[in-house]
Amino acid sequence: MSKQYLTIHTLDSAHPSDIFSLSPTPTALLSASGSSTLKVHSTTDPSFPLLQTLPNAHKLGCHHITTSSNGLVAASAGFGGEVKVWKVREGEGEGDWVEWGVLVDGSVGTGKERKEVWGLALDGVGRYLSGSSFDGRVRVWDLNLGPEGWGTPVREYETKGSFGLCVAMSQDGKYTASGHENGSIYVFNNETSRLLHSLPGLILPVRSIAFSPASTLLAAGGDSTTISLYAVSTGERILQLSGNKAWVMSLDFNHTGEYLLSGSYDGKAKVWSVEGRNCVATHGESEGVIWGVKWLPKQGVRVAEMFVVGGKGGQMSFFREASGG
Repeated sequence: MSKQYLTIHTLDSAHPSDIFSLSPTPTALLSASGSSTLKVHSTTDPSFPLLQTLPNAHKLGCHHITTSSNGLVAASAGFGGEVKVWKVREGEGEGDWVEWGVLVDGSVGTGKERKEVWGLALDGVGRYLSGSSFDGRVRVWDLNLGPEGWGTPVREYETKGSFGLCVAMSQDGKYTASGHENGSIYVFNNETSRLLHSLPGLILPVRSIAFSPASTLLAAGGDSTTISLYAVSTGERILQLSGNKAWVMSLDFNHTGEYLLSGSYDGKAKVWSVEGRNCVATHGESEGVIWGVKWLPKQGVRVAEMFVVGGKGGQMSFFREASGG
C-alpha cells in the first residue's frame, strides 16, 4: 500500500551552504549547516517563517544538532570540536533560544590526539546528552548539573575504537546507541552502565541510527544502502529494508513508530512501512545529497503527517501527507 506526500513549501536558501542537520520541537525546527549560524523556523505557520537566527554559533560550521522532544533544550556540535548547549529563555516562546553553556567534551591534547564529540542526541526532557567521538568512545552527560558540572560525563563507554559517526538516545534516557565507521552498532543501558548489545553490523560505515518512540526498535543505515531494524530487548535483527541506491544519511521514526523516514546521498527521501516491510513513498525533488530528514510533531487538530528534508545548497523542503487534513 502506497502513501502520497505533497511538497507544501520549499526554502531554496534557508542557509548559505549545505544543511547538515535538522531537529524539530513541538512548534519549530532548528537547522545547522556549513555556515556559522544556526536558524529556527516556525512549523505552525504554512510559510515556515524564520523565527530566530543564532549568529556565530560555530565558527567553522555545525555538523549535528539535537533537541529534546519537549522543545526546551538543544545541543549542537561544530567542526571546530566545540559542543554548545542551548535552552529556551524561561517564560519565552520558541523564538528565544539562548546559549546555556559550552560542553567540556573530554577533548585532550592537540591535532590527531584530540578526541572530539561528533554525533549528538538528547533524551525527551533534555536532561541527558549523549555523544559519539572520533576515538569510538560514547559519553553521556547530565545537563541537570548545569554548565559547572558538564566537565565529567556520568557515563562513558568504550568500543573497539572506530569513529562514532552517529548516536541515538531513547526518549526516557534509558538507552544510548552508537553507529561506527567500521559498521559496528552498540546499545548501552544507561541505568546499569553496561553494554546491552553488540548488534550484527552493516560491515560498511553506519551513518544514522534512530530509536522508535517506544524504544522497542532501533533502525540503522549507512553506506551499505540497506536499513536494518533490531529488537532492542534481544538485539535480534528482525527486518531489512532494501531499495536505496545510495548511502543512507539520515533516519527518523514517526510519532507512532509505524513509519520510518530515510534520506540518502542521491537526493531521495523515502517513507517505509515497518509493519508492511516496504517503501510506501519516494520523493526525489532534491538535486543533491539529503543530509537530514525529520518528521514534524503533530499540532492541534492536524491529522496529516508532515516531514522536512534538508541538504545540498541550503535547501529545506516540507512535505504533507496527501490524505490528511
